[in-house]
Amino acid sequence: MTLTTLLISIAIAAVILTLLTHFVFKSVKSWPVSLLQNFCGALFVFSGYVKAVDPLGTAYKMEQYFAEFESTFADTTFSFLAPIFPWLGEFVVAFSVFMIVLEIVLGVMLIMGHWRKFTAWLFFIIVAFFTVLTGFTFLTGYVPSGVNFFDFGGWGPYVETNMKVTDCGCFGDFLKLEPYTSFLKDVFLMVPAILFLFTTRKMHQVFNPLVRNLVTAVATFGLILYCFSNFLWDIPGQDFRPFKVGTDIAAQKLAEEDAAANIQVLGYEIENKETGEVTSLSMNEYLEQYKNFPETEYSINQLTTDPVIEPTKISEFELSNASGEDIVPQLLEVEAPVLFIVAYDLKGEQTGTTSKTITEQEMRIDTIGTVDETNLTRNGEIYDTNYVDVEREITVPVFTFPAGYLAKWTDHVQPVINEARAAGINVIAATKYADPDMIAALKEQVGADYNFVQGDDIMLKTIIRSNPGVLLLKKGVILDKWHYRKLPSFNELKVAYGLGE
Repeated sequence: MTLTTLLISIAIAAVILTLLTHFVFKSVKSWPVSLLQNFCGALFVFSGYVKAVDPLGTAYKMEQYFAEFESTFADTTFSFLAPIFPWLGEFVVAFSVFMIVLEIVLGVMLIMGHWRKFTAWLFFIIVAFFTVLTGFTFLTGYVPSGVNFFDFGGWGPYVETNMKVTDCGCFGDFLKLEPYTSFLKDVFLMVPAILFLFTTRKMHQVFNPLVRNLVTAVATFGLILYCFSNFLWDIPGQDFRPFKVGTDIAAQKLAEEDAAANIQVLGYEIENKETGEVTSLSMNEYLEQYKNFPETEYSINQLTTDPVIEPTKISEFELSNASGEDIVPQLLEVEAPVLFIVAYDLKGEQTGTTSKTITEQEMRIDTIGTVDETNLTRNGEIYDTNYVDVEREITVPVFTFPAGYLAKWTDHVQPVINEARAAGINVIAATKYADPDMIAALKEQVGADYNFVQGDDIMLKTIIRSNPGVLLLKKGVILDKWHYRKLPSFNELKVAYGLGE
């Protein structure tokens, strides 16, 4: 679905709601105001709902914003604001649920005309906030790497890769919008937001005050529970992300890579940094004239065809073992089922160091008096080599993990995994790039005797909204995936998927 088709659908819904308001409730005082009231309300309800399906997705997006705001303010006169954002990051999930519920309930209140003046002002404040947020996201495209946002003299031409946050998350993973499009959307919404401030008496109201209060209260409570159900107790019931159940990761990854490889260069757009004059050249023309456009004086933008298949996080699906080798090709080719554990954050914290005795083999060279085929000779002398075990003490970091996090493994994941391994099922776990000693510490504390690989944390968060979560793969196809609380027993897995047969 595109933004255009979405807005048309919401506009149709707004027309229907306005007709019902007029003919059923007989409450329309101004057709334009009621139509805008229902349109904005329906838009907020829908955009909030697709985020309520996946509250962690919104939380992860907020983490990106907080990190960007922290780095932006750190080197300015407003540096005192920078520490606020890591602190906010500690409550990001609660903040996500609050904003999602607020957005939907505000949409419902707009449609009902509940507390008109309060609702109008709240709508204005939220839209203004979103406008600043999406405007900031878009404008960072003009800020080159190494330049602070507030160093306006260092801004350059718009480059999409300059942006640390590439989309606002307005519609979650249901619909990705380019920052410029998101910004224009919010600028458009500022029109009714300002209008409502001056036309509150013309806003319609449906139902009586008691019913409106009841609907608002029930909606708030119900939405909080619904949000919790989609991350605290289970994974989202609707999955808008690329790693959904049934996806053939191997085939999709190959298709996306082929599409990227077949992108054709159409030409170049060259902008004079001093005059702003833009010149368009074909590929051949550019190859003949490129020496005339030094990068110190010109900004060069390559024009290409769009890929036949838009890339997703599947294109970035890479997992490295302890040797740094990408194990994804082998993982996707395994014929037998694989239980794939994803734990994007192991929650470990180094609390000290300790001494540890390790045994290593050391080569010893002794001089001997007889010649043997296996002996080494050096400067006319005869040597014999052998290896002996040598014990030595090393200092290793000590990691501790929250008891609640360890319980997720020991109470929910490991009992099933242990039975699966005993039945010969392949098991592998993935976490974000982290200290190998922390991974080893977790494995020891939860009894995980299988391999851990590492990958990008954003990619891992995209795979499953549970930490840890478990997927069942077979030759690159996602057969199913579970929140750690909902992981079936091994006997149930055997019956449903024929594991161990």
